[in-house]
Amino acid sequence: MDRIPIPPLKSSSFSASTVREDKLARNLSLGPIKLNEQIKEANKAAEVADSNNNNAAAGEAGEPAVEPDLAALSAEIDAFLAARDADPEFPVVSEVTLDKFASAVEQEIAETEGADDKWAGDAPPLLAAIKRIAALAAALTARNDGKYTIGVHRVTGVLHRAMTFVEDEFHAILEDPRCNKSSNNNADTGSATNKSMMMRRQASFGGAAAHGHDPDRCAIPQASDGLDPFAAETVDRLRAMAEAMLAAGYETECEQVFLVARRNALDAAAQALGYERASIDDVVRMPWEALESEVATWIKAFRHVVTAALPGERDLAARVFASSADMGRAIFADLAHCALLQLLNFTEAVAMTKRAAEKLFKVLDMYEAVRDAAPLVDAWFVINPSSESDDLKSELASVQARLGESAAAIFCDLESSIRADVAKQPVPGGAVHPLTRYLMNYLKVACEYKHTLEQVFREHHRPADDDEPDTAAGDPFAAQLMEVMELLHGNLEAKSRLYKDQSLSNIFMMNNGRYMLQKIRGSAEINAVVGEAWSRKRSTDLRQYHKNYQRETWGRVLNLLRDDGVITVKGHVQKQVLKDRFKQFNAAMDEIQRTQGAWVVSDEQLQSELRVSIAAVIVPAYRSFLGRFSQQFSAGRQTEKYIKLSGEDLEAIIEELFDGNAVSMPRRRT
Repeated sequence: MDRIPIPPLKSSSFSASTVREDKLARNLSLGPIKLNEQIKEANKAAEVADSNNNNAAAGEAGEPAVEPDLAALSAEIDAFLAARDADPEFPVVSEVTLDKFASAVEQEIAETEGADDKWAGDAPPLLAAIKRIAALAAALTARNDGKYTIGVHRVTGVLHRAMTFVEDEFHAILEDPRCNKSSNNNADTGSATNKSMMMRRQASFGGAAAHGHDPDRCAIPQASDGLDPFAAETVDRLRAMAEAMLAAGYETECEQVFLVARRNALDAAAQALGYERASIDDVVRMPWEALESEVATWIKAFRHVVTAALPGERDLAARVFASSADMGRAIFADLAHCALLQLLNFTEAVAMTKRAAEKLFKVLDMYEAVRDAAPLVDAWFVINPSSESDDLKSELASVQARLGESAAAIFCDLESSIRADVAKQPVPGGAVHPLTRYLMNYLKVACEYKHTLEQVFREHHRPADDDEPDTAAGDPFAAQLMEVMELLHGNLEAKSRLYKDQSLSNIFMMNNGRYMLQKIRGSAEINAVVGEAWSRKRSTDLRQYHKNYQRETWGRVLNLLRDDGVITVKGHVQKQVLKDRFKQFNAAMDEIQRTQGAWVVSDEQLQSELRVSIAAVIVPAYRSFLGRFSQQFSAGRQTEKYIKLSGEDLEAIIEELFDGNAVSMPRRRT
């Protein structure tokens, strides 16, 4: 008999000869039986008998012998299977028919491999043939009487090859749904990324390791979200392939192929968003500037995987395994477990890095991402929770706790930072201290995470928290923030004592106090935490610093402009005393202009308030003093010597205070 010619195999290590001589069925457990001689002799006898029968029939009819096609053979096999179901003891099928049917299925595989559109139509013939040959293999094996030993090996060998081909196609479409299109359309879509990912795929059974799969046939998706959608017709193909594999007893292989392909696709999706896996050691050694960027990318990738990618995978698994819902749910649980644990390993590494204040907000961002993911993950596994889903939920809770502990510890470390900031040199000009700027901006941002930090502090108390009053324990974050604010205030008071000039000390406290209040009042979040009571107390402190400054600087100047019974005695002006007073006033103003012109008040409102309050006291007093005593000096040289400033000159000097420019008082005439 001339067997139908079989073209070279593209993606299988099986052939008509090697199956007979070397391969046994994967799932029939027949053991390493030596059948070489039996196979050769039986095949030879079968071929001779079949050839004689065909030639005789052809001679009678006067027509050439015709090899039965797959449809005719399938009908014969179906009749055998139907009869076998009705009466397992009596139905028979010839070894020749089995060999022809196996060869016809091989031919169908070869033709499908070379087709432009392998899966056209509602019911691809190959999948129907695979289901039929799987049922045939099971029926022949069930006889267990040795009658079909050769046929069993022939049929199961072809079945194995068919499963190798279907597995390959199943994987290709799962990893990139565009592979469902014509192979010509995908000829140029290969990439280095795709090759590396295909290399990560492990063979799920014997023949898969040897077949010649072309890794460049389908490219890994490079869309904006890294995942291509699956059209309904593509899902139908996948479902048909899965059902064929399950019917043939290849459940494990089907599950492994689905998991590997979709994990590769999820990896590609994360890479498309810029996320690359890094080891714990790499993360721990990474400079913060680089790690900060990696955290931002991780958050984007994690949120996408949780909110978009995995829900899509859940739907895909449910549709592909519609006939085996429990299997679909189990596969998705395993996929979600693997995908999320890989991402969560990054958070564990970040939590292991050295604590630093600047890391707080990225840690909180990660905490929020994991916290927000938990209810979504819970919803995935409401039906039939598994050990994988329980492990995943437990891991999410553990990671959230680690991040929360890290965030609480970082915030509490602010206290240590403030206590450790013991400066020995005062800030020039009494300006706002860098510590004040840093902490107030830091706390302002922290209060934008108010609800998250409240949750973190409720869940992660420090040991000392147990000793705090009940009111503080009710809002531990607010209590901690107020403690930081009080520590900052105390630290600033200590720094103010570094100034030898008490007036400058008061300016320093005014500058820093005003800056703190402006930050609090400019942020609804921090104002809500601090409260009006604290703000009113700080405002009262500011007014007191202002009064202290006025008294220290301008009180002495005002005393020079008062007639306290020394300038005028019994109605007579003591001219020498008057001259001394003008000299002292001029010297005081020159000193004030020289020093306080170099002082800094950066807040324009505070600067204006100081100047207005000074002018309101000093200028009228000086004008009055001039009005009473200027005529005591003769016009000319004597007046120029003692009266150096007019009222307008004094106003101009006051307007130049606190702008950071030190100048000497100009010599001006009245």
